[in-house]
Amino acid sequence: MERQHLLENWLKAQFPGKIFTLQPASADASFRRYFRIFLDSKTWIVMDAPPQQEDCKPFLQVANMLAATGVHVPKVWSYDLAQGFLLLSDLGHTTYLQILTQEDDQANQLYSDATDALVKIQLSSQAPNLPDYDETLLRRELNLFPDWYIAKHLQADLSTKQKAMLENIFNQILQNNLAQPKVLVHRDYHSRNLMVTSPNPGIIDFQDAVFGPITYDLVSLLKDAYICWGEERILDWAIRYWEKARQANLPVTTDFSAFYRDFEWMGVQRHLKILGIFARLNYRDDKSNYLNDMPLVLDYLQKTCDRYHELRPLLSLFDELHPVIPESKIGYTF
Repeated sequence: MERQHLLENWLKAQFPGKIFTLQPASADASFRRYFRIFLDSKTWIVMDAPPQQEDCKPFLQVANMLAATGVHVPKVWSYDLAQGFLLLSDLGHTTYLQILTQEDDQANQLYSDATDALVKIQLSSQAPNLPDYDETLLRRELNLFPDWYIAKHLQADLSTKQKAMLENIFNQILQNNLAQPKVLVHRDYHSRNLMVTSPNPGIIDFQDAVFGPITYDLVSLLKDAYICWGEERILDWAIRYWEKARQANLPVTTDFSAFYRDFEWMGVQRHLKILGIFARLNYRDDKSNYLNDMPLVLDYLQKTCDRYHELRPLLSLFDELHPVIPESKIGYTF
């Protein structure tokens, strides 16, 4: 309640003499909370980011970077870093996920808009000013998988042989990831963080952006942990993005098969991390709803590992830990 009083007092200073109402807008996997402000038939969003747990400075930095690329992000009207409050323009109520789970016929247009925006983001000349998505960070993310998913969620102890295998796989994944060209990476560019707006999409939750592998955000978008598409569709959208990226002179490979392999291997890194994060959100933060999204992430991993012989030992590990048979092992490799 103390945070609520601080927030309301701060907003009264932003709207002196005005009467406004607050409603919860959303919460995410961090300590941040969002409220919608109603005032004189207009709305704003206020971010409540407790400074003990969250730093708002990256949000402000990345918001400026993304706005400079011409994509649609919230405008920052006011902020108080000491208290952890930001007053933002309102990008509306409707996420990509809400529309796509109801109206499949809009998917091609929405994903076309999303990849158009992604190309603009990746052309940012300011990207090298962001934290580097380096080996240390990528490996720290991978380690969430044995620490939280295997040890905590599955209550399993890896054998010496299994640990050595996992370390070898991690090294191969990192070798691929670190060899990819680097661009501005949103890091959570998916259906819950893309709003259906005009211009479309509205982009939120970008404060963790880094300078890293060019395929990362495309994996977030097309192999989304919250909505599943057929592999033929994922391949088609990946090709269309790749064509746009080449036309924009982004540093993608001229050979699509090499690009798609990088895309798939980046997906393995991301999905191993996500399994660890979802487990941590449940056991540390009491956010059990993320466990419902684990099966889809596991399915992505199993199908990809089955397609690349270097990753088959990881598929075997999954079978040893909990036998799960994907619906189909049919997929595309080149």
